[in-house]
Amino acid sequence: MNQYTPRNWQPHERPSLPGSPSTPLHSTPRRLAYAMVGLLVALTGGLGNALVVANLPYLQGALGATTAEMAWLPAAYVMTNVSMNLLLVKFRQQFGLRAFTEVFLVLYALVTFGHLFVNDLSSAIAVRAAHGMVGAALSSLGLYYMIQAFPAKWRLKALVLGLGTSQLALPLARLFSEDLLQIAEWRGLYMFELGLALAALGCVFLLKLPPGDRFRTFEKLDFLTFAVLATGVALLCAVLSLGRIDWWLEAPWIGFASAASIALILAGLAIEHNRSNPMLMTRWLGSGAMIRLALAVILIRLVFSEQSTGAVGFLQALNMGSEQMRSLYMVMLVGSIAGLAVSALTIHPDHLFMPLIISLALMALGSSMDSFSNNLTRPANMYLSQFLLAFGGTFFVGPTMALGTRNVITNPRNLVSFSVLFGICNNLGGLIGSALLGTFQVVREKIHSSSIVEHLTLSDPLVAARVQGSAAGYASTIFDPALRTTQGMRALATAATREANVLAYNDVFMLIALIAVLTMLWIFLRSLWLMSTTRRVAGKTSTSISSSGATPR
Repeated sequence: MNQYTPRNWQPHERPSLPGSPSTPLHSTPRRLAYAMVGLLVALTGGLGNALVVANLPYLQGALGATTAEMAWLPAAYVMTNVSMNLLLVKFRQQFGLRAFTEVFLVLYALVTFGHLFVNDLSSAIAVRAAHGMVGAALSSLGLYYMIQAFPAKWRLKALVLGLGTSQLALPLARLFSEDLLQIAEWRGLYMFELGLALAALGCVFLLKLPPGDRFRTFEKLDFLTFAVLATGVALLCAVLSLGRIDWWLEAPWIGFASAASIALILAGLAIEHNRSNPMLMTRWLGSGAMIRLALAVILIRLVFSEQSTGAVGFLQALNMGSEQMRSLYMVMLVGSIAGLAVSALTIHPDHLFMPLIISLALMALGSSMDSFSNNLTRPANMYLSQFLLAFGGTFFVGPTMALGTRNVITNPRNLVSFSVLFGICNNLGGLIGSALLGTFQVVREKIHSSSIVEHLTLSDPLVAARVQGSAAGYASTIFDPALRTTQGMRALATAATREANVLAYNDVFMLIALIAVLTMLWIFLRSLWLMSTTRRVAGKTSTSISSSGATPR
């Protein structure tokens, strides 16, 4: 039998999309096993990058790198992770799920093992890039395992859990990664990651996914498109990751990379637009529905950046360490799990806009609460706001994916296009959020610092008293009055910088709340428009049927 000949599936077994596994009936214990393996695989794919992101300052010391150099580690991961969906969907369709599973999990284990021998920055960046490719594969694999764990009537719930589980990786990594560092310093992180990879590999070999149909999908021109688009997207990711560190208008390479990325992305899209059998359906991607979906995902991911760029950065600016923020990380994890669970329980195909509106409302409320922070704010003061943000950050993932897959199911040729669109919007939304909010914070800090310093003159009795009070604290160690006064002025400057940072972060939180409210209003008005036009069309249809004398069936 030809391996590319479609099989005769039972109605309940037929794969929903090309490249996905069949869905035979399973016993309850087997479904539970599929669910556990799905959770393990999804977390394994996300934890690799999360462990690095959560421990960049420590790894910076271990590798002897600058802040700008360390930013290339998460940037390299996103560069390859975004681009791999161009090939992974077709790889699954042509070579089958079994080859897909085994090749990428073995590669992941080998790459993770290579981490243990990395001792310079260039090797670490190369390993991060390899992890980006593998992470893209594992996120899909975790979703397929989760689908096997649920009957057909609960397929949307499986979609929510399969996609949302990877969102738990970062709060989990922040919660326990500091303990791993105590095992074998930085190698403790990689040893744990290797153990996860080997555990996932063993589970996948023991519990294989059901087979699916295979198709001849690859064409020679696909690889040209991949090379052009992947390079363009990688350059864009590099610009967004390092722009606020090297600064946008000061580093010449940022301008060259930005121009090259735009040219390459447009060239890749032009190639696909004029192909007779394109890999990316550019006309479908350029439709109003897809553009609105992409914009909504990017904006929601931008708002969700408040947790990593906003709250964590704010507390670190107040010299809060990982140990002091551990309880806050636990709250974030609980909020993410709660959002995932509620989304899975409540998702309904006829009400997919409502979760987006609720998510944005909760995140707007949380951000506005944080905008009243001061230099006495501690992690305990942010429990409620960060719970709301974590809840909203996972509550929206499943419904947005379900909104996009409606057109994919009716036309499977759009599968590659949608996979690329969803992956790019999720990753670029986070990068754009970090770049925009980080840049805004720096600019606002300079403005507030300038405003504060203008009023700090020694002719002001209050300022002079503050300097003298700070200088008095050095009386037991510094005997020169002039040096003590200098130290007192430095202490005042440090306090002014701290206050400027606090005010800048409050501006960031308020900006996030504003973006969330505007996005929520846009989605709400759009949903009202769709409801009104749908009812109007339905009303006209029923009127025409009645006037023709036909009886509705």
